[in-house]
Amino acid sequence: MTHRMTALRRVVVVGSSGSGKTTMASKISKALGAPLLEMDAVMHADGWNSASDEAFRRTLGEFATGDSWVIDGNYTGHGVAEAVWPRADTFVWLDPPKGVVMGRVIRRTLRRMVTREKLWNGLTEPLSNLYKRDPYENIIVWTWTRFEGTRETFARASGDGSWAHAAVYRLRSKGDVARFLDSLTLSQN
Repeated sequence: MTHRMTALRRVVVVGSSGSGKTTMASKISKALGAPLLEMDAVMHADGWNSASDEAFRRTLGEFATGDSWVIDGNYTGHGVAEAVWPRADTFVWLDPPKGVVMGRVIRRTLRRMVTREKLWNGLTEPLSNLYKRDPYENIIVWTWTRFEGTRETFARASGDGSWAHAAVYRLRSKGDVARFLDSLTLSQN
């Protein structure tokens, strides 16, 4: 963690697939009593078809005008850095090791397939997540091939001034996450 706990109002939770973004964002949202927006739900509002960059940025930008909110997701190539990042007062970067992330993604994908768990907008994990080699059709391959690039993107953002206006918490372990959540709970009481 790079800053002492300050009042969080507008929080962006980032990290690779399987890093725990949705779980963390949900806990922060609940602790703050702030609305939560999952970028995946916006991007995949029309089934597995991606929203246009314009519609995606517009929805995120409108949500991020509020006084208090939590947004989880990356989508840095779709204008998130311009639409959301300048409005955030806090970045929570979940950055566990690749082995941890891969184990989570594989277990999560298998669980979702077996239980037919509903994701955003009623979607379910496609069976292609088990056998296709195209990262755009297989979240396991996506995570494996994008892990280092995702880490580099957020390391660059935390060092190049993109996040200089906000508190940045880089959480690399379960212990880091637990300490952050404990601090959040204590600071909200």
